[in-house]
Amino acid sequence: MKQIYSSIPTAQIITELCVKNHIEHVVISPGSRNAPLTITLAHHPKIKAYSIVDERCAAFFALGMTQRFNTPVAVVCTSGSALLNYYPAVSEAFYSNLPLVVISADRPKHLIDIGDGQTIRQTNVFKNHILYSANLKGDFHNSEDQSVHDFNAKETHKALQTAILKQGPVHINAPFDEPLYHKVEKLNVKISSQDAFNLESVEFDSSAFAKAWNSSKKKLVLVGVNLDEKIDIEVLKLLSEDPSVIVMTEITSNISDANFFTNIDSILAPIEQESDSVSLFEALQPEMLITFGGLIVSKKIKKFLRQYKPKQHFHIDPREANDTFFSLTQHFETSVNSFFKIVRPSLDEVHSSYFESWNAIRLKTLEYREIYKQRIEFTDFAFYYSLFETLPQNEIVHFANSSSIRYANLFDSKRPIKTFANRGTSGIDGSTSTAIGYAVASREPTTLVTGDLSFFYDSNALWNQYIPKNFKIILLNNAGGGIFRILPGNKEEDYFENFFETTHQFNAEHLCAMYGINYVTAHDQKEVNKELPAFFERNNSPQLIEIFTPRLKNDKVLLSYFDFLKNNIDFKSVLQPKSLKS
Repeated sequence: MKQIYSSIPTAQIITELCVKNHIEHVVISPGSRNAPLTITLAHHPKIKAYSIVDERCAAFFALGMTQRFNTPVAVVCTSGSALLNYYPAVSEAFYSNLPLVVISADRPKHLIDIGDGQTIRQTNVFKNHILYSANLKGDFHNSEDQSVHDFNAKETHKALQTAILKQGPVHINAPFDEPLYHKVEKLNVKISSQDAFNLESVEFDSSAFAKAWNSSKKKLVLVGVNLDEKIDIEVLKLLSEDPSVIVMTEITSNISDANFFTNIDSILAPIEQESDSVSLFEALQPEMLITFGGLIVSKKIKKFLRQYKPKQHFHIDPREANDTFFSLTQHFETSVNSFFKIVRPSLDEVHSSYFESWNAIRLKTLEYREIYKQRIEFTDFAFYYSLFETLPQNEIVHFANSSSIRYANLFDSKRPIKTFANRGTSGIDGSTSTAIGYAVASREPTTLVTGDLSFFYDSNALWNQYIPKNFKIILLNNAGGGIFRILPGNKEEDYFENFFETTHQFNAEHLCAMYGINYVTAHDQKEVNKELPAFFERNNSPQLIEIFTPRLKNDKVLLSYFDFLKNNIDFKSVLQPKSLKS
């Protein structure tokens, strides 16, 4: 490809600094005001540019790529409301610690608020959900104002370095004056050398942690979202084999061990219904809480730990600590592996029945989960049994919000998989776009498991030319927002179906035909058992299987599951009396 540049120097500056900061992927939303950026970025030999028309989809597509690379990916748009459509992905990146770089073209300052089209107040537009806003000075065709160029270069570099070092979204706003489409074949700017930024190494005192560890008979380790940190086997062994430690994980934790508690709600929900729930929760209440990873899905573990607070809570993360349970004692700003490498020699194994007693409960829940499978009708819950039995080894699986990821956390895959979900803000708005962006970046077999509202809401995600042949969508269509039948509320009121559940009669057949996606359906367990294995074997084109489940039965089968566990597990007899005290 012949390398050409916009004649506007700031467009050249932004492009060259993106390359110097190792940004290799840029998602462009077509427009006119951003033409200088498009011309220069799309023709650079070290940048792979993608064109996504829908701005909201484009930003989530780029977000999915950042999940895969864990390095900045840029998304570029024209001026006006186009930029605001990036906001859902920006907020997701902010709360998920993902380095999304937003680059927006803008009108020059003298054209703001005078009635020009596609013009809004773009300066600091993301101020509540951004790590850095670089508000550049206006630039124009063949300008030679070196002070403007130096300022814009410094601000652009600072924004990019912030995204890299602090792992979060940044915004670069670049005003361009017309003409916008003039090109040159050589750089006509000189970019002065930019200051290098480094995160200061943080020293920490682990003595309080070691003291708490060695004196606590009930230690709970809770692991949130983990995108790519590989936890050392020695750390997993330490946590899984200590009799005073329970490790609770979710499907997005992406770590596993035979002794880990992977179905948190299956333990907590039945206890909530017990007449002596207080004594049972007190038995489970940790003296010491250790957390690492990102955000937690389970509302029940949040409620439990807020009500039955640990004496001390330690969080391990290089960047931030959320005081989710209102009990945070100390934040260790380092990686999990580095932390335990330092503190491990100071830790003792504490005699306790904490793990043994509660592991007996865990094993019972797994036993009765399999029994429950034989007793239920075909529903969403029944489908998830089949899904986790059928998922191929090493499949990348994205779960949409909100019931999709919650169902997934009640199961365990029969084979190793890697899972993702947009749990920063937990919205349904970009699940499909994010999954496609990840699949494009990885080229690995990737499956999205989604509900009908999430899928149809983000259906423009399919409007691009990059969907890999090994990308798959499992669409659970229960004709509405089934999560609202699970949540508290009066389902019999006239307004419920229209304004909460939002019932519909849509299906994905025509969307798939329009976008060239292979489409199959299943309406019962027999059809699922037939179609699902074949679905995972086909890799010659993108696939979608639409599973139709009964709208009015799904919530009853799910809620009855927790009743079934409560009625069949005698918690107090399984828990030895001494464990209620130790």
